[in-house]
Amino acid sequence: MMNYIEGNKMAWEEAFENRKPNWGDENCLKLKNERLPFFNADMKNELEKIDFKNKEIAQFCCNNGRELMSAMSLGAASGVGFDIAENIIGQARDTAYKADIDNCGFVACNILDIPVSYHGRFDFIFFTIGAITWFQDLTSLFDKAAKCLKDKGLLLINDFHPLINMLPLPNEDCFDRDNLNRLTYSYFRKEPWIENTGMGYMTNEYESRSTFTSFSHTMSDIINSLSVNGMKTVKLNEYGYDIGLTDVYDDKGFPLSFILIAEKC
Repeated sequence: MMNYIEGNKMAWEEAFENRKPNWGDENCLKLKNERLPFFNADMKNELEKIDFKNKEIAQFCCNNGRELMSAMSLGAASGVGFDIAENIIGQARDTAYKADIDNCGFVACNILDIPVSYHGRFDFIFFTIGAITWFQDLTSLFDKAAKCLKDKGLLLINDFHPLINMLPLPNEDCFDRDNLNRLTYSYFRKEPWIENTGMGYMTNEYESRSTFTSFSHTMSDIINSLSVNGMKTVKLNEYGYDIGLTDVYDDKGFPLSFILIAEKC
């Protein structure tokens, strides 16, 4: 039986094959002409506080590499992006070529199987929107991150707040625009989320041959999984705005996104 990671690989590659016209094609222009494109204001603020000069950095689940290549403008010596989808990594390499970014490479692989040659290599690793949801076991994921970090290296996560998984989205039957305080799903949900209609930001809706399988994690899941892998949380900021799903809950008193920074002890 196919495991969920293999299934997600197929689903991501199928989604890229069905991407919206010209999706990602203009990223090279933004990278050439804008400072830190593809990051929200709070993420820019946190990144600019970190000394990247002559550092080696990486992004796990880098998608088409646009965020990693944007971060390279902060002075890092080199960068590596890892993602499971081979065709999306292909676009990342093409964008790097078009944007004249020659100190940034990309590797197509299961994040949990990143080669041992990358262990102890990076000063900074980051995950962005929706990345950790693709892993059922965060302890295994952060074990790989810790192994790839140097001592005192930093890990940054900018993602949806776990509470957002309790809220129905506007395209769901249970969504009630007149009752936005309604919490529909359990914060402690263990059942995976199953999707077969593509990936909204990349594709128009279509009936996928492959299945996306993702998982909810509580904030304690995240922090404890970092801790058992020798990473100390040094900063956790929570924000009342969503970073990719919907704006209907913005500024309603819910924590909707967060930035966490941990240091390898």
